[in-house]
Amino acid sequence: MVTSPELDRSAILREAGTAAGHIARICFKTGPPLLTGVELEWTVHDAADPARPVDRDRLRAALGRHSPTTLDSESPAERLHHGGTVTVEPGGQVELSTAPRPSLAALLTDTDADVGELTRLLAAAGLTLGHSGIDPHRPPRPVVDTPRYHAMRRAFDRRGPAGRTMMFSTAGVQVCLDAGERTDLATRWTAAHAVGPPLLAAFATADRHAGRLTGWASARMAAWLTIDPTRTRPVWQPGDGHRDPVTAWTGYALAAPLICVRADGPDWTVPPGITFADWIDGALPRPPTTDDLDYHLSTLFPPVRPRGYLEIRYLDAQPGREWTVPVAVLAALFGDPATTAAAAACGAPVADRWYQAARYGLADPPVARAARELLDLALAVLPRFDLPAGTYEEIVRGVRRRRAVAERNAR
Repeated sequence: MVTSPELDRSAILREAGTAAGHIARICFKTGPPLLTGVELEWTVHDAADPARPVDRDRLRAALGRHSPTTLDSESPAERLHHGGTVTVEPGGQVELSTAPRPSLAALLTDTDADVGELTRLLAAAGLTLGHSGIDPHRPPRPVVDTPRYHAMRRAFDRRGPAGRTMMFSTAGVQVCLDAGERTDLATRWTAAHAVGPPLLAAFATADRHAGRLTGWASARMAAWLTIDPTRTRPVWQPGDGHRDPVTAWTGYALAAPLICVRADGPDWTVPPGITFADWIDGALPRPPTTDDLDYHLSTLFPPVRPRGYLEIRYLDAQPGREWTVPVAVLAALFGDPATTAAAAACGAPVADRWYQAARYGLADPPVARAARELLDLALAVLPRFDLPAGTYEEIVRGVRRRRAVAERNAR
């Protein structure tokens, strides 16, 4: 992803226009789309009894020198051998973040090696990675608590239990794509949202939670859609057309309520309803800085989040090596401007069907039709990516399997 010059993180923000300029600089870095990255999350389970709770001490011992500092303040937090960084989410979910790579083949190869290393570390401690986007065995339970997580939990609890489900029980696949050239940004932004419902449905794995069927194809996305629409609803909406992404995201970010404000002590909670724009206008005792704004942006969780690149957040965690399939599909759909425009057109008729995609998956006929078209488009483009033969064949089988389900339900 494109980098930017060093910014003054301590500058005080006294006007919304200054904040908007900062958001534009850091969230949309345009240039040739060269890199693809991935972040993989999993729930973690006792290998003998997957319903048994796994506490932070057991995770810390298993991860050793790769433990994040949220588990062990003295940990060196070493990267895995192929560059992946391990973090742990509030419910004990493990996340592997890889550095972006200039080719899909390199990304898949290096990430797969790091997944193997992480799997071996956990296996030595009698632990195993989960296979779905929500914990199928255990109810939500905190494992890691920090001032940030404590404040998030209190804020989400005002709206019901979905926040705890999201924080403590869900896991996803996040694909990171360059924002692209300035002239292509609006199309890539639109496409990233428009293909969301059909790809969410095609790769939904989160139908069972805490020992029971939920009635949702993706109970993970159901939780995200419920917790707080001001920070989780899609930024782009059907009808926006090619509205400027920077303007849309800036308005979204400044209008979102604060979920926490960092402080010296353990209490980072804030009164409900204060937006970042309110903070700029003097709603809190001290004025915000650009560093505060950066932190606020990290507490917004829409299905597509701009972070200099486009972070695709709507995919459930996949079983085993199947995470490679949605990563390859998205890389294919965003591989060149013509394909990206075609993908946006395929997704346009169902771009507002987030609820239906999460509830019914590919059993929703309009979503199934769009998914079939997108998977066909990906299959046509994938041969250009020069993947190793075995990897290519494995991915094609995965795409075709989901396409067959979409075909059955599209009629």
